[in-house]
Amino acid sequence: MNKPIGNGLEPIIAQAIEEIKQEQGKSFDLSKINLAELQRRTGISRAKLRRLKENGFVAKPHGLTGHTAAATVLSGYTGMLDSLLRQGVQNSAVCFRRLQEAGYRGSQTSVKRYIRSHKDLVPAKRQLVAPQGSRGFRYNTGPGQVYQMDWGFTKVHDYIGGTYNAACFAMICHHCGERYVEFFPNAKQENLFIGMLHAFEYMGVPQTVLTDNMRSVVNGRDLEGHPLWNKDYEAFMAAVGFQTKLCKPRHPFTKGKVERLVRFVKDNFLVGRTFWNVTDLNQAVLEWCNEQNGVYHKAIDCVPQQVHFTSCREHLSTLPVNTTIQSYDGFVNYEGRRFGVPYHYAQSMARVMRSKDTLYIYSLDLKRLLVTHEVTWSYRDRFCQDQYVDQPEEFPTAPVQTSIRQLEPPKANISFHKFDFDKEVDWDDD
Repeated sequence: MNKPIGNGLEPIIAQAIEEIKQEQGKSFDLSKINLAELQRRTGISRAKLRRLKENGFVAKPHGLTGHTAAATVLSGYTGMLDSLLRQGVQNSAVCFRRLQEAGYRGSQTSVKRYIRSHKDLVPAKRQLVAPQGSRGFRYNTGPGQVYQMDWGFTKVHDYIGGTYNAACFAMICHHCGERYVEFFPNAKQENLFIGMLHAFEYMGVPQTVLTDNMRSVVNGRDLEGHPLWNKDYEAFMAAVGFQTKLCKPRHPFTKGKVERLVRFVKDNFLVGRTFWNVTDLNQAVLEWCNEQNGVYHKAIDCVPQQVHFTSCREHLSTLPVNTTIQSYDGFVNYEGRRFGVPYHYAQSMARVMRSKDTLYIYSLDLKRLLVTHEVTWSYRDRFCQDQYVDQPEEFPTAPVQTSIRQLEPPKANISFHKFDFDKEVDWDDD
């Protein structure tokens, strides 16, 4: 078969013209070609063929090629995108989610296209040395065998102009990548226990938890390198029913999955995040965890939630429900609110009495008054002065770069304002 004729002709049209030319022979005339027959052979509408015939069947670009519409699906949202880009946020998934919260109804592809064409807004990163690449060796574990846990930290700029650090507890299943994240006012041992219990409720109890040498877990090592467990943590392990494995000192690659999770929380969830209180923040991060656990992850080639509930669940145990486990919470529940109990009170139950606007917490035998709390309309956890006395606490080992903003609590409904006997107190009272 002969080569299609003409430069710039669409291949299907050139082929059809060549076939007609071979059939008609010397009587073929391109200016008198039958458009109905050409339409039958190519499937192209006669109107388009008529326009092409005027140009000698040479396909030319559309007259509006390169022009953009005055109003697009991103109109009205470019200012928000520019602001995120100037903050160094160029993750299209993060930007797309922020725009959706603001009412954006377009696709993520439009956001990607805009970010790609506005890279000049992103501040340049300073790089002191050339990257060397990862030198860690990736290993795998069986279903339900190992969880990894760690702390992360973020700066909080509150609505009165102050700044403080909030702690982020993270736990991830080493086999499937199922994750759980929770925020606390600090990284003390009490909050470590609460975070672990909540993670075990969410994911199940594994055989082993992998962590670094934090003070809440281990006091040191003996001459043979065996860990000297913190007595409270050792009792917690026995009560829940799991083992702990420590990472090698100065070897961060051992628990790289949870390290990467903490970084992902900072780069994805915390970017541009605002919140009212710790309850609001933890509700948002739980929804984020549910979303991330339910989507496909290329690095592990699976949907974590599906693998966790099909494979890992068979090898996980259920968190025991008894007074010993409940005592690690450090709070008593009254009228849907949680009130702190001093750390020195070792029993798992206490007596509570309310008189007007004051809550009295007594020992179980009613011989000691442990603490009093003011009862307000707030649903925040109420901490007491000695709730975290003499507890080990973790602190950032590097400067905290991530920051979020705490908003002023919304004003109460005016019809209930007369019942607001006390304004909400800061959740970082300890």
